[in-house]
Amino acid sequence: MKQFINSRETLVTEAIDGLLRLSAGKLARLDGYPHIKVVLRSDWDRARVALVSGGGSGHEPSHAGFVGKGMLTAAVCGEVFASPSVDAVLAGILAVTGKPGCLLIVKNYTGDRLNFGLAAERARAQGLKVNMVIVDDDVALPDLPQARGVAGTLFVHKIIGALAEQGADLDTLTAEANRIIKGVVSIGMSLDTCTIPGSPKEDRIAPGRAELGLGIHGEPGIEQVDFASARDAMEKVIERLAPKVTSEPQVALMNNLGGTTPLEMAVLAEELVRSRIGDRVRWIIGPAPMMTSLDMHGFSVSLFPATAADEAALKAPVGLVAWPGCNPVGDITLLALPDGLTPIQPIPSRNDAARALIERCCNALIAVEADLNALDAKSGDGDTGSTLATAARALLKALDRLPLADHTQLYRAIGLELSQTMGGSSGVLLAIFFAAAGDASASGANPIEALKAGLERVQQVGGARLGDRTMIDALSPGLRGLSQGETQAAQAARDGANHTATIRHARAGRASYLSEASIFGHNDPGAEAVAVIFEEVAKNSSSARATVSS
Repeated sequence: MKQFINSRETLVTEAIDGLLRLSAGKLARLDGYPHIKVVLRSDWDRARVALVSGGGSGHEPSHAGFVGKGMLTAAVCGEVFASPSVDAVLAGILAVTGKPGCLLIVKNYTGDRLNFGLAAERARAQGLKVNMVIVDDDVALPDLPQARGVAGTLFVHKIIGALAEQGADLDTLTAEANRIIKGVVSIGMSLDTCTIPGSPKEDRIAPGRAELGLGIHGEPGIEQVDFASARDAMEKVIERLAPKVTSEPQVALMNNLGGTTPLEMAVLAEELVRSRIGDRVRWIIGPAPMMTSLDMHGFSVSLFPATAADEAALKAPVGLVAWPGCNPVGDITLLALPDGLTPIQPIPSRNDAARALIERCCNALIAVEADLNALDAKSGDGDTGSTLATAARALLKALDRLPLADHTQLYRAIGLELSQTMGGSSGVLLAIFFAAAGDASASGANPIEALKAGLERVQQVGGARLGDRTMIDALSPGLRGLSQGETQAAQAARDGANHTATIRHARAGRASYLSEASIFGHNDPGAEAVAVIFEEVAKNSSSARATVSS
């Protein structure tokens, strides 16, 4: 798999240097590359207890991204998914520890426990006060003697970071850290595994399945489950968390495992709030990438029954871009639409032939949704089919309130419906098309001439002409052919749509930004959709003719 790296050997050191260059001088590193990779606060004076964490790289922004005032004092970075060495951890301890001492915050993995633990012993032998806490928040594997430490570690970083900044002593911080660890529970779910740089991608999660409880190093989870939706995924996660969650108010940490889009994470956050334990979730940290697993397409949820003091520590400001903040969960505020957006609704009327024609055309668009998306993916962003299908479904739901017996008002009503339900430029253009057709019909134009007037208005506003490789290339010949009959119109529209595949340079629409290699040989998806409509109309010419002439 292609990745934006130079080499596996230099990946971590180059990434750390990139972070440091953008820290405005707030961060520094020890001069120990490549074996010692320690990021630390440049303003640290050893007057307070130092907080040191770390582990393998690949979890960015953890851990180096959380070094700063109010959180970690230093982070010790290993290679990707590999614990740092004892010398590296010891170097970090020695660099930041003064008389108040140092607290090591370690995730419960064997390599981290051993390397941080031995480094702590060596530091104590030099007369330093060093304590260590082990985070074991993962509830995915209940029979595991030692649960893994995952994203819940960030609760310790933030709350203890705030207390350390206030001057709390080492014993207090250690006790508070252990209290937090006992209360935190986490579990993750992913649709795909991560890609380790320089290694082939493991392909163990089948299509239509998700892995529940996998680790942050890509370790297999407790089980693979059927995947249906974000709601279903969140329910499976909550099913594992709920028995571990108290009735107290909870703070949730919504962690992006690296490859999940912000859009998906927002939906998952909404599903968490709607879930059976949603009424207990008072605050949410994120959703954001915090403890990632490279590019894993997954998420994790961590819950903690925070006290008022914990909430204050979690909300305490820090100068770290990576920390997304702790925000209250509130109700959705609704404001009335401004005047001028609520149009006069037409009076519904019945016409069985018109209704049947609209139903068939809408169903035809819904049926080719996937095909149009696939076609659009070759020369666009792959959403033409979904955009048209969404509008078609909305139009079907609106049938009972449309003026089906009055084609002048019907054109306008369809245009209004499309303007409200259909996104993108195509939605606007089709809304203009039907609105202009309605205006022409009101001025006495017959149905075919009214539709041609709609086409003319679309060309004026959109700027596209015949031959520019847009829906105009099917719509224009199709409308001209209507005077000869629906079958001839359908053939003309089909020929026009097919011709777009031979046009090497688009002069309008998104395809105009693409190279010849991207578009040549593929029908324009908008033109293809128009051809599908004309072909559906031609399937029952007598019904269509009765509708057009009514």
